[in-house]
Amino acid sequence: MTDDPRIARLLALIGAALRPPPGAGRIALALGLGLLCHTLFAAAVLAMIAAMFFGLSESFGTVPWPWALLANAALIAQFPLAHSFLLTGPGGRWLTRLIPGPHGATLATTTYAIIASAQLLALFALWTPSGIVWWRAEGAAFWAICAAYAASWLLLIKASFDAGAEVQSGALGWMSLMARIRPVFPDMPTQGLFRVIRQPIYVAFALTLWTVPVWTPDQLALAVSYTAYCLLAPRLKERRFAARYGDRFARYRASVPYVVPRPRPTRDNADAK
Repeated sequence: MTDDPRIARLLALIGAALRPPPGAGRIALALGLGLLCHTLFAAAVLAMIAAMFFGLSESFGTVPWPWALLANAALIAQFPLAHSFLLTGPGGRWLTRLIPGPHGATLATTTYAIIASAQLLALFALWTPSGIVWWRAEGAAFWAICAAYAASWLLLIKASFDAGAEVQSGALGWMSLMARIRPVFPDMPTQGLFRVIRQPIYVAFALTLWTVPVWTPDQLALAVSYTAYCLLAPRLKERRFAARYGDRFARYRASVPYVVPRPRPTRDNADAK
């Protein structure tokens, strides 16, 4: 080692320049998980749109039949089972432990979205088609059904924004970590499509299942299974809302229907009451 103070000062400056700034690890973790989350999210949505457009007749699964029947059934089951479990108390605690270190709880919504996106991507990319096509829309019917399919997706996007896009997309977790703040969840959704029905996300998701221009046994199995999920799963969600919001949710539930809109009373009918 040299005793020259100028060299010592130069080495100190180089060391300071190479030392990562405070919070660099936190920022890198937030940006890395954010990039992974939104990449998987986009890939899953595109895979779902494309696969259902063709009635699940086009995919990358190659499991031989009849084993493909079990593989496809497992692909259908894995999403609602894990999706619902992670929203329970034990599931939420397990979710926060997936990211080592002190940021697991902050990143929980991002981790949840990553898992859900990976599940959907696996479902639609790894499905093994039966090779049977019952019906394929043509002519005017094709364009009418495509319009209904697009409208269903637009409703799903609208409902997701009404519920809080930062939560639905997984952005809340990594953005909160970037800002070094505790995640603040949006309030109980009551505006937009939530003024019409209590579960517009599930209803819109169900509509995408039934407005496809190609029908196969594969698509029917998916549509029936996930429509049942869309009708039953929100009951668990509403239990959590009832516990969290109490009388406020009870009043909302009493005034807004579950999944089927009801006509609003006209002024004459309201005056008659």
